Amino acid sequence: MNLMEKNQTEIKEFLLLGFQNRQIINHVLFVFFLLLYILTVSSNLLIIILVVMVPSLRSPMYFFLSQLSLSDILVSTNITPNMLRLLINGGSRISFIDCITQLGFHTASSGSDFLLLAVMSYDRYVAICDPLHYVSIMNIKICLQMVICSWFVTFILASLFVILVSKLRFCGPDMFDHYFCDFGPLLELSCSEPATVQAVFLVDFVLAIPFLVFPFIFIISTYIYIVITIFGISSTTGRQKAFSTCSSHLIVVTMYYGTVIAVYMAPSKGKSFNINKILSLQYTIGSPCLNPIIYSLRNQEIKKAFMKYVMSFSKVN
Repeated sequence: MNLMEKNQTEIKEFLLLGFQNRQIINHVLFVFFLLLYILTVSSNLLIIILVVMVPSLRSPMYFFLSQLSLSDILVSTNITPNMLRLLINGGSRISFIDCITQLGFHTASSGSDFLLLAVMSYDRYVAICDPLHYVSIMNIKICLQMVICSWFVTFILASLFVILVSKLRFCGPDMFDHYFCDFGPLLELSCSEPATVQAVFLVDFVLAIPFLVFPFIFIISTYIYIVITIFGISSTTGRQKAFSTCSSHLIVVTMYYGTVIAVYMAPSKGKSFNINKILSLQYTIGSPCLNPIIYSLRNQEIKKAFMKYVMSFSKVN
């Protein structure tokens, strides 16, 4: 570290700029995102309750769906409340510790989403390609091990990532052009030595392999086998039923990976942070809200379980 770097005052907090609109527009956005947040938490929580309370939903597919719902609640709760405060105040200060904590939880919860989507694709693969052995393969012990492993791996890797990011130095400016502490804008503000910044960027790239690349390759591979198996089914009704069990999962996978590729993997040349902010709303707010709707609208068992639960609850009262 040279003398100039030593004399620089390190920043201990950032000013999150959020969405720089007129206040009336921010108030409209506040109401809109507040309603979305309420819908996200309530709908995902409802799926978790239904899976726990309704015996007909106690199967591997719905168990994994409840874990995805839990992850979506964490993703949304980590981002949305602070974003709502930004919209009301027109900006908000956040300490460096709180910033990297939010980044860590975002990395962990988002990473668990991708791993859980891979686990769910394996469940569909076994159900369609090897239905006779489904019960023995997807037993409760295996399901628990896959879920625990998904959560454990993401939180360990996210913790290591946060520890490394915490070594970065920030000397100014302190204006953070985003609505949450995302890695890209944070790295732009760092005044650390180029070698340190490059090392952190390299680690972020390496972490994308277990979080994004491996799950994506696994999902694609399982669906290749699923499609081959489905086309081998002689009955039209059987093919339609098999496709319907996978359609919701495919829609969710497309939403997640499509947005992440657009934000993090597409060429950054000519792409502003404002575009990234808008695109990132899809996986921080949009997907957690849409997931339970997509799964419930296309799933008769969840609809029946919901009506049964409502009727039994009303009788008790």
